[in-house]
Amino acid sequence: MSVFFEQYFDFHIMGEHFWEVFDAFLQNLLIFVVAGIVALAWGLLLAVVRQTPGRKTGVLRFITIAYIDLLRAIPLLVIILIISGGVPFLTFIPKGIRIPEWFGKPDPFWYGVAALVFVYGAYMAEVYRAGIEAVPRGQMEAARSLGMSHLQAMRYIVVPQAVTKIPAPMLNELISLLKDTTLVSFIAFAESTLVSREILAEQLNSSALILTAFFFLVICLPGARLVDFLIRRNQAKVTRGAHIEVG
Repeated sequence: MSVFFEQYFDFHIMGEHFWEVFDAFLQNLLIFVVAGIVALAWGLLLAVVRQTPGRKTGVLRFITIAYIDLLRAIPLLVIILIISGGVPFLTFIPKGIRIPEWFGKPDPFWYGVAALVFVYGAYMAEVYRAGIEAVPRGQMEAARSLGMSHLQAMRYIVVPQAVTKIPAPMLNELISLLKDTTLVSFIAFAESTLVSREILAEQLNSSALILTAFFFLVICLPGARLVDFLIRRNQAKVTRGAHIEVG
């Protein structure tokens, strides 16, 4: 048993490499913040386009649905490798875009962000769509009867109501996004998992990986409990509403 604790809970190694791993974890958080903000906006755009009515936008809807289905079906790691392994060699794209080094961050950082946005934007689009479809149809009809266009009705009436219905599933997607930032280590970006693996190779000890796991637990566990709370609160609202209708 002592061998087990020495391998995974060597506090000397944890203390010696704490700040090294913590600084690398901050890179995970930075990827999460940038990718999360952009993915939320991208997912909303996809959801709105998917809900656009009429034959004129049929092709655009088809492309959007195909994009959402494809990106949700392909593993995120494969998308990361496709982007990082191919985009740098697309010479018809300006070098500053295909090999980005924006805001002092190396290109693997931005390839990881792009992959997360593409994949999680698709997942978030489905969450938004569920929220939009949960808004009573009469809301859209009432807005259109007042002279609003479809987009105006979506912007001012439907989407604001839809957003209030999806905090729990959307937060769940964000938690998953945070955990998936570790996959950027596969393209040699020095985030917490890669740094911990290097310490493992050097020390032949897994305690640095446990330290990385601890940092994620500190954020993800409260997030998971918040998701549970939001789900219970929503269920309580539905139950109260049902009681009122029966009464």
